[in-house]
Amino acid sequence: MLVSSPLSGKWAAYACLASTLCTLFTPAVSVKEHDFKKCHQSGFCKRNRAFADHAIGSSAWKSPYNILPESGSFKDGQFQASILKTIDDDGNTVRLPITVSFLGSGTARVTVDEEKRQKGEIELRHDSKARKERYNEAEQWVIVGGLALDKEAKVAYEDKSQITVKYGPSSKFEAVISFSPFSVDFKRDGSSQVKFNDRGLLNVEHWRPKIEKPAEPEKKEGEESEEGNKEEEKEEPPKGEDESTWWDESFGGNTDTKPRGPESLGLDISFVGYEHVFGIPSHAGPLALKDTRGGEGNYEEPYRLYNADVFEYILDSPMTLYGAIPFMQAHRKDSSVGVFWLNAAETWIDITTHKDSKNPLSLGIGAKKSTQTHWISESGLLDVFVFLGPTPQDLTKKYGELTGTTAMPQEFAIGYHQCRWNYVSDEDVKDVDRKMDKFKIPYDVIWLDIEYTEEKKYFTWDAHSFPDPIGMTKQLDLHGRKLVTIIDPHIKNVDGYQVSKELKEKEFAVKNKEGNTFDGWCWPGSSNWIDAFSPAAREWWASLFKYDAFKGTLANTWIWNDMNEPSVFNGPETTMPKDNLHHGNWEHRDVHNLNGMTFHNATHHAVKSRKPGELQRPFVLTRSFFSGSQRVGAMWTGDNQAAWDHLQASIPMVLSQGISGFPFSGADVGGFFGNPEKDLQTRWYQAGAFYPFFRGHAHIDARRREPYLAGEPYTSIIAAALRLRYSLLPSWYTAFHQAYVDGSPIVKPMFYTHPSEESGLTIDDQFFVGNTGLLVKPVTDQHRDSIDIWIPDDEVYYDYFTYDIIPTTKGKKVILDAPLHKIPLLMQGGRVFARRDRPRRSSTLMKWDDYTLVVTIGRDGKSAEGDLYVDDGESYDFEQGQYIHRKFVFDGTQKISSTDAEGRDVKSIQQGEWMKKMQNVFVDKIVVVGAPGAWANKKEVAVESQGRSWSASLDYSPAANGRAAFAVIKKVGARIGADWNVVLA
Repeated sequence: MLVSSPLSGKWAAYACLASTLCTLFTPAVSVKEHDFKKCHQSGFCKRNRAFADHAIGSSAWKSPYNILPESGSFKDGQFQASILKTIDDDGNTVRLPITVSFLGSGTARVTVDEEKRQKGEIELRHDSKARKERYNEAEQWVIVGGLALDKEAKVAYEDKSQITVKYGPSSKFEAVISFSPFSVDFKRDGSSQVKFNDRGLLNVEHWRPKIEKPAEPEKKEGEESEEGNKEEEKEEPPKGEDESTWWDESFGGNTDTKPRGPESLGLDISFVGYEHVFGIPSHAGPLALKDTRGGEGNYEEPYRLYNADVFEYILDSPMTLYGAIPFMQAHRKDSSVGVFWLNAAETWIDITTHKDSKNPLSLGIGAKKSTQTHWISESGLLDVFVFLGPTPQDLTKKYGELTGTTAMPQEFAIGYHQCRWNYVSDEDVKDVDRKMDKFKIPYDVIWLDIEYTEEKKYFTWDAHSFPDPIGMTKQLDLHGRKLVTIIDPHIKNVDGYQVSKELKEKEFAVKNKEGNTFDGWCWPGSSNWIDAFSPAAREWWASLFKYDAFKGTLANTWIWNDMNEPSVFNGPETTMPKDNLHHGNWEHRDVHNLNGMTFHNATHHAVKSRKPGELQRPFVLTRSFFSGSQRVGAMWTGDNQAAWDHLQASIPMVLSQGISGFPFSGADVGGFFGNPEKDLQTRWYQAGAFYPFFRGHAHIDARRREPYLAGEPYTSIIAAALRLRYSLLPSWYTAFHQAYVDGSPIVKPMFYTHPSEESGLTIDDQFFVGNTGLLVKPVTDQHRDSIDIWIPDDEVYYDYFTYDIIPTTKGKKVILDAPLHKIPLLMQGGRVFARRDRPRRSSTLMKWDDYTLVVTIGRDGKSAEGDLYVDDGESYDFEQGQYIHRKFVFDGTQKISSTDAEGRDVKSIQQGEWMKKMQNVFVDKIVVVGAPGAWANKKEVAVESQGRSWSASLDYSPAANGRAAFAVIKKVGARIGADWNVVLA
């Protein structure tokens, strides 16, 4: 029988299948830091930090890594050599092959392996089935392009101590590779930007055999051991090094065996002249990363990348969260550089900032600051990409060329998603759907958490609560809405469940260290985990999503992947043992941070292949992610709390995702845990309306909080925020397209849009939306009815809602009124953006609505421009040219024009059904904010398009009481996909 569980926090609703289950583990109400490792509790992190302390603290220190000069060769954009690591005082060495590749994109790549492991010439302890090599397959999952070598790269200088290679556009980049000790200095225009091993912290833990300590013979009473218990002979660790965790390590009652022994990697990477670094999500802290070696306001711990189920996470912390993107950027005024550390194992990153040395007489005045970082991974290759910018856009574009850009979503996916754990029945779902319509609240998707299943068995429905899933889903479809169901990677281990039976029989599950199917605990109780690294397992997984297999689903059913770090309730740090085995006998330690991505990828392709000929773009949300996850869906920031500080933290977290190549992101609106007060809920919806991924979600123990339950005035204010999101969907979709094309963030921090403004580098509570010029600063503080917003340039800014001209000064903050009903939203002058003004209940029902263009006149009447991207919002036909991409330009005086943004001859494109229907979609209205005074006495404009001309009416409102003059051109009647001009008559 089911018994009440003593578990609290996220796991509180977990009903035990047997009373003994509840005694196995007792999760916390909120995250307890002692349940997760600190650096000193992680053997390899502790060793590498100690190595760094020794190196930095010793004036006589010299890195023991040297390139053998005669081993070096340069050909076709690639330098190859051997690094010799001195391992003892007798001069014994190990050989580490190094390759420095100069890519056609201007990116450089440094890869270091270990010869013995590379050749498989090592011995494993006991009878382990683990692979002998260092893990070398991350590239297969992460990299999708950009690896073509720069055949024009050339050696500029070479002797027995170094080689200098010039590469990149116009050969303005160079890499100075020093041999003894090994280091690399990456320069742009002759100035150092990024340095490897300039502090001598490179540390590649080489393979060494484990020599077991012989058992001591039994002694007679009073007998001393020979020579006072002399130690057995074995390879000695370097002086001062702790070998206690070389071969096994315990934490929280779990022991991790290490059949390959120590194999960690450490490297110092310095950003020369850069005070601020960014990226490496996900962490609940500021956008500009903090120092990690102490000091006022800084962290004492390194940033950790080790995907874990960290519920009710704490804020302002370097603690690991659900996903990992090891991409770090450094920015200063007019200069940006970055590195991408391609390693899927547990990784720690120390950050310290210091003043560069100056001559003794300067007393430090004018000294620049540099940022020094120390990267430490448990296993795998040392594989690092270097981007030399010089702009933020260069970094995200080059990173996107390597790892891919964000998938082009279906349009519904950027609408509002209504979720909670859990809607209790199909009637409950239909009731929420009806009430959202009754209160005129738009939404696109309703979600089902784990309770829809039969006893936590995925691909099933609870027959009592969801007897008619088809009827439920069809009702949603009538209103243009979708259903998302949760499918997690843990499969209930129980007799009579076909999915479980096949998983085990086909041996598609992750194995334990003995090579048997791994069993752990998650929502269903005893569970096994699909090994999505296996091609055969992925093919089987896809078969489970076919409509005749996952009965009750339709074409408007999509998927949510949760718990895919993976979360294992009784595992070490609530995840899988590191000595588990995946496809190819790679240890879990090698691939941990990739695990969530492989499952997300498997589900994406499964949904994409549900039915032959059904070519809709999949929507799959993931909690766990790695570099490359952006190609297959969206993410959210996990189990946050209904608290003002969590609302505040959500904005830099979302901004960090965007600059790190995974912009389709958002936070649970309202907070997952707890019950938000009405003001907080309202403000969170106003902020969430500007997340790329916009979903309200709540814990099973939280009170129901659908927007219509808030009561007045809150329901009306929330509905207004939702309608604002929907009216701006054309501009949001255009921003998503830009992200798909070149890897741009969808919401952009100040340093990204205004890299020349040094005072904007650390601002992380306001942002621009795409290229619209819309500048938003959500209210995230309690009892605030005004905010101060930083103005990044000399352009004019208008209030979005009132058209008031905001008195601004470049680089200064201006105070804006922000009562509860008001979102601080400004329009930058010189922009054109599109919206749809007719209220609808879902994005699907807006498909054929006409457009409104908003033109914001720049300071001193300067011209304005912008673009609009439109496709069918669901299929892949856009890849065959079935899309509309328009560029709009106002000439500053009297003409507004529309041309193809890519210079295509649209007439030559064979038009499919969607393109033909779009001939009946028009620009209905143009709003010109800051309209020239010359328009004051005009009543109409001329519209010219496709050899025809006609008139449209113009209503002009003069400036008054701080409000800008504006004009509204009505009934324009120009086709959205055609060339046209609107000219002042």
